Amino acid sequence: MSRYWSDIVSKLRPYVAGEQPRIPGLVKLNTNENPYGPSPKAIEAIRQATDDRLRLYPDPAATELREAIAARFGLTAEQVFVGNGSDEVLAHTFQALLNHDLPLLYPDVTYSFYPTYSLLYGVETIEIPLDDQFRMRLSDYDRPCGAIIIPNPNAPTGIGLPLAGIEALLAAHPDAVVVIDEAYVDFGGESAVPLISRYPNLLVIQTLSKSRSFAGLRVGFALGHRDLIEALVRVKDSFNSYPLDRLAQVGATAAIKDEAWFETCRRKIITSRENLVRELEALDFEVLPSQANFIFVRHASRPGVALQAALRERDVLIRRFAEPRISEFLRISIGTDAECARLVAALKEILAA
Repeated sequence: MSRYWSDIVSKLRPYVAGEQPRIPGLVKLNTNENPYGPSPKAIEAIRQATDDRLRLYPDPAATELREAIAARFGLTAEQVFVGNGSDEVLAHTFQALLNHDLPLLYPDVTYSFYPTYSLLYGVETIEIPLDDQFRMRLSDYDRPCGAIIIPNPNAPTGIGLPLAGIEALLAAHPDAVVVIDEAYVDFGGESAVPLISRYPNLLVIQTLSKSRSFAGLRVGFALGHRDLIEALVRVKDSFNSYPLDRLAQVGATAAIKDEAWFETCRRKIITSRENLVRELEALDFEVLPSQANFIFVRHASRPGVALQAALRERDVLIRRFAEPRISEFLRISIGTDAECARLVAALKEILAA
């Protein structure tokens, strides 16, 4: 602690990102990245934009990108907000829409950036426990609140909430903003976007990091009623008017438009996930039902921390969270079939020892 720090700094519990080590031949299944590359059309768009125009500021409103996103989801550009990754979109959302006199509600096992943002922005929160099967009980949210945020599918469990459940939550809380964080929805979840026209309190947040293979580009977006979007724009323009650079805007626009590439890659991942689930269950793992590009597993007899360490010794990286309810679980991102095969081979060797 330094005497030069503002008071808030010593109170923060910063988010801990997954490792990004530089190990040759590593099977990296710890950060939910897409194992397949971005759309070739997006790469070409970025290449063509690498010219003299980089001396100019990018469009602060990211107009072309917002129009492309709006067209894909059947909305207007005024219903779309874009930011530097969905984490920045979430940060602006916490400031603009989730800080009220009544508490913010979210699950106790969830994306670990939520408590970080809550501390940073002084948002009072109540964590709502998932049940013994790590599912949401909607009745537990039947209480006064300022807002609600849930990932759907949830992270790190991968379990999705049906659209009917989301609509019930929206209908029960007409005076509170309900944020549905859909970072993983393209891998089997039900998107809440079709509900936007009926519920002005709904904000849906998505990212290009997962299903469109652009984790390194940092583009996320929010969809909702124009009043909610205006609040995000006001916060953004009070913080950074140019969050998305020119290359990110053109690359993301092309990626959004390339539906064929998106569909091919996501179907590959879904197929690989289902194959990996079967192989791990045969090795005595409990696998939670996943609608994401990762699975959440624990072994019947081997401690999670020991399995993670043994896999790392074999250059296979997965992720484990130390929180009490989930400390025995391992979160495994879905890689290529070859990467999944290396994981299974390493686990067979470990379990046979």
